Amino acid sequence: MKKINFLILTTLIAGVFFLMSFVIPQEQKQPAPWDVPAEYEKKVNPYDEYNKDMQRLGKILWSKHCKSCHGSKGKGDGPKAREMETFPGDFTSDAFHTQSDGAMYYKSFIGRDDMPNYEKKLTDEEERWALIFYMRNMKP
Repeated sequence: MKKINFLILTTLIAGVFFLMSFVIPQEQKQPAPWDVPAEYEKKVNPYDEYNKDMQRLGKILWSKHCKSCHGSKGKGDGPKAREMETFPGDFTSDAFHTQSDGAMYYKSFIGRDDMPNYEKKLTDEEERWALIFYMRNMKP
């Protein structure tokens, strides 16, 4: 009887530790600085003024391509973010908003490491800039 109770207790404790590994966030490394080529750094979003249509299109594209890693509000807390080695970034931060539109463009479509290349998935320039427009309007 003692052996069975010990086995049940051991299994229960192991199960709790197993479940806790999914609840407790794992440490992710911070991304290394990006080396954005000058040609991209100088790009300017032609949709710089508030535009409901661009915002709506950007939101649709965000939900389809970005939300799973970057989260619905851009805080880097999407469901796939836990699986990533590197923190996907907080797009509501001041550091994010101080970068140029061209830098956002390069990082979003050229990618590196955990961030995939989207040049073939999003080929339309208007859609690309709509996504940048949407990210630019994310607030904390």
